[in-house]
Amino acid sequence: MAVLVALGAFLMTLAGGWTAQRVTDRRHLVLGLAGGLMLGVVGLDLLPEALEAAGTEVFGVPAALLLFVAGFLVAHLVERLLAVRQAAHGADEHHGRTPEVGLTAAAAMVGHSAMDGVAIGAAFQVGDGMGVAVALAVIAHDFADGFNTYTIASVYGNARRKALAMLFADAAAPVLGAASTTFFTLPEQLLGGYLGFFGGALLYLAAAEILPEAHHEHPARSTVLCTIAGAAFIWLVVGLAG
Repeated sequence: MAVLVALGAFLMTLAGGWTAQRVTDRRHLVLGLAGGLMLGVVGLDLLPEALEAAGTEVFGVPAALLLFVAGFLVAHLVERLLAVRQAAHGADEHHGRTPEVGLTAAAAMVGHSAMDGVAIGAAFQVGDGMGVAVALAVIAHDFADGFNTYTIASVYGNARRKALAMLFADAAAPVLGAASTTFFTLPEQLLGGYLGFFGGALLYLAAAEILPEAHHEHPARSTVLCTIAGAAFIWLVVGLAG
C-alpha cells in the first residue's frame, strides 16, 4: 500500500519538473496549497501521533517534541550550508556558476525525497489514516521538490540531460524509500521519534521555503486561501480517519 501511494509522489515530482521547464502563472496557488497541507499534517496528525507513540520524556520534555525541534534545526542547518556553498561558488559571476554545486544541491533533494518515502512507509505502520495523511503532505510538497531539483541543477550550468536525470532520481526516491519499509518494522517508540523528527523538518520546509516561494511574486489573497484550504482538508482527513 505504501509503495502504491508513493507512486503519487513520483508523478507529482515529475509534474513539478515539467512545470519548471514551462513555468505557469498558477504555480503560486499550488505551492500555497502544498504549504497548507504540510502545516496541517504536522500540527494535526504527525505531532499528536508522535507524542503518543514516543511516550518518554527527556529532562521534562517529551522526546517526540525534542526530536521535532531537532528535525527543524537539522533542515535549517542543511539548507544554510547549501546556501553558503552556493554563494561561495556563485559569487564571482564573470567566472560563471559551478555545475557541481547544482548537482550537489539536487542530490541533497534526492536524499530528502528518499526519507519522505521512509516516512510514508513508517506512517502506514501506524495505520492507514496516518499513512494517507503523511502521503498527502509528501505528494503536495514533492511538486515543489521536482520544480526545485530541475531548476537548481539547470541554473548552475548543467546540461538539460543531467537536470532531467536528477529529476527522475528525485521522483524515484520516495518509491524506493517506501519500499524499504516493507523489510522492517520500527518499534513504536522509535517510530514516534522518527515521526517527530520528520514533522520538524516538514514544518521547516513549509514555513521557510514553500510558503515564502508561494508569495514571492504573487502575494495574493487566493494564495492564502489555498493555504488555509490545505490545512482544513487535513483536518477533515484526520477527523474522518478517527
